[in-house]
Amino acid sequence: MKRSDGGFIAGTKAGLAFVDAALESPEIFATPETEFPKNRFNDGKCDSRGRFWVGSTDCDEIEPNGSLYRVTGSDDVTQILPDIIVSNGLGWSPDDKTMYFTDSGHGVIYAFDYDIETGDIDNKRMFARVDPSDGLSDGLTVDSEGFIWGAHWDGWRITRYAPDGRIVRTIGIPVPNVTSVAFGGDALDQLFITTARLGMSEDQLKEAPLSGGLFVVDVGVSGKPETPYMG
Repeated sequence: MKRSDGGFIAGTKAGLAFVDAALESPEIFATPETEFPKNRFNDGKCDSRGRFWVGSTDCDEIEPNGSLYRVTGSDDVTQILPDIIVSNGLGWSPDDKTMYFTDSGHGVIYAFDYDIETGDIDNKRMFARVDPSDGLSDGLTVDSEGFIWGAHWDGWRITRYAPDGRIVRTIGIPVPNVTSVAFGGDALDQLFITTARLGMSEDQLKEAPLSGGLFVVDVGVSGKPETPYMG
């Protein structure tokens, strides 16, 4: 994520880092997962007040050793949610009252009540569970109408969910491993879709040669502006 004073904040295998605008010279400022050397950080995003939320994952994607952290400064890194297998997509409703978070290892998108003033979460509940035949829930974003767009790893699709968890639309993507979604363009009215080719066999790549590509879809709705890290 961008930082308000320039450069970026990121989660890495080595820990949490500040990275300059040239994407060089990362400065590791926190290593909260030293007891789990096989862990790495994965997805991260800022709420509308500029707090950085970032989750970790077991690199083998088996053990629930990952956690979700809230970062408000280099000396203020707080573990909020433990027992995560594969930490993934994050997002907030337009009114900042609900936070969404994905644990791909459990195949679930969770919803929480969110206090934008304090950055606290409460009332954890299942928002959506992806049928294994449809892949695994991966990255997500929330549009300006409060609907949630989720990517499917090994699912060849993205899904739009209503705020009550109902599936209201699916869009097929010509590759299996769809990793994340984000709105962009001058009017934030284009949905950018990232994909991966990691671990795919030669035969699989022949079936889906566009794997690893970036796709753009006009989905008829706009996204919300992203807030940079304010810490």
